[in-house]
Amino acid sequence: MSTGKTHRPKAEAPKGFRDYFGAEVTTRKAMLDAITAVYHRYGFDPLETSAVETVEALGKFLPDVDRPNEGVFAWQDEDMDWLALRYDLTAPLARVAAQYRNDLPSPYRRYAMGPVWRNEKPGPGRFRQFYQCDADTVGAPSVAADAEICAMLADALEAVGIERGDYVVKVNNRKVLNGVMEVAGLAGDDKEAERGIVLRAIDKIDRLGPEGFARLLGEGRKGTRRGLH
Repeated sequence: MSTGKTHRPKAEAPKGFRDYFGAEVTTRKAMLDAITAVYHRYGFDPLETSAVETVEALGKFLPDVDRPNEGVFAWQDEDMDWLALRYDLTAPLARVAAQYRNDLPSPYRRYAMGPVWRNEKPGPGRFRQFYQCDADTVGAPSVAADAEICAMLADALEAVGIERGDYVVKVNNRKVLNGVMEVAGLAGDDKEAERGIVLRAIDKIDRLGPEGFARLLGEGRKGTRRGLH
């Protein structure tokens, strides 16, 4: 039986997304232009890739489940292939480097800017769509490339008004983390899930503090994956 009422959709943005107006758009463009000028000055080339990648190209960010959409916005196309909105700008670079390896210069120095999407629980200052400004060197023969990235990052921060002394550039080496994982007994393919828990916890330690970090590695906490046991 019909009630005669017409359903009208709410005029609101989806949770985790927002609209940007006038001055916000203009200010962001000015900031991105300033960063672009720094990247150009260092000799990096622009790269623009599709917002959509195959799930295969996105790699092991996705869990092994029937519908691989945890953490990303994914769907199947008419050929039953899984596609997803990119969750960062590094996965597309890895795909480009492999696809065009015979055509790209070595080392390949590129920058990319644009929105990325993550299907995660939104919160204060945490959106499901946000901008990234990436610069990477692929195939560099020495750590001089890492030093260049640090110098370029410092120049980019200062170009958008963050004065020297108001920021800290931290350098990480994944080999050190891998060594810690090995000592902790988390090496090997069968420990991949546990390594993921530890790495995600490390990524959040500044925000959660030592106690929150310990909870992530223990019983876990509400709204997160369960910890190690």
